[in-house]
Amino acid sequence: MAKVATLITDLFEDSEFTSPAETFQSAGHEVVTIEKEAGKKVKGKKGEAEVKIDYSIDDVKPDDFDALLLPGGFSPDILRADDRFVSFVKAMMDAKKPVFAICHGPQLLISAKALEGRDATGYKSIRVDMEYAGANYHDEEVVVCQNQLVTSRTPADLEAFNRESLKLLDKVSK
Repeated sequence: MAKVATLITDLFEDSEFTSPAETFQSAGHEVVTIEKEAGKKVKGKKGEAEVKIDYSIDDVKPDDFDALLLPGGFSPDILRADDRFVSFVKAMMDAKKPVFAICHGPQLLISAKALEGRDATGYKSIRVDMEYAGANYHDEEVVVCQNQLVTSRTPADLEAFNRESLKLLDKVSK
């Protein structure tokens, strides 16, 4: 089964981590959380979810994982200020591994300069940023690009986001 890296820190959108993580784990995939400090507990912006961090970004390599999950909220904006996280995202995109980004998650893709020519969506407030980064923005519940990148706009899109993400995970785990 697939091993999914999740780049996450405080103020993530609670359901944008918990819903995909539960969906992936229920299908037999492993979800691993990565932040600056292993063992730390990070909290969702709504206070509904608390996540214990499995690994420090310094202790992992993109080659260790089959896919990448980027939940939204304020977490992606905080993480993209750190080049280690941006490099990790760029390496996953360059390796053509499945990447799942929802809401503000594409902010890490913007900083990694990984959206040029890609079909994608995200939260309305980052649409212009995504377009300046070269993305072909679509205001749709889920956009799948080149059988690699799955993006969605908000928690309301989680059902479609999880469904399409799971399809790509099932392909890499066979």
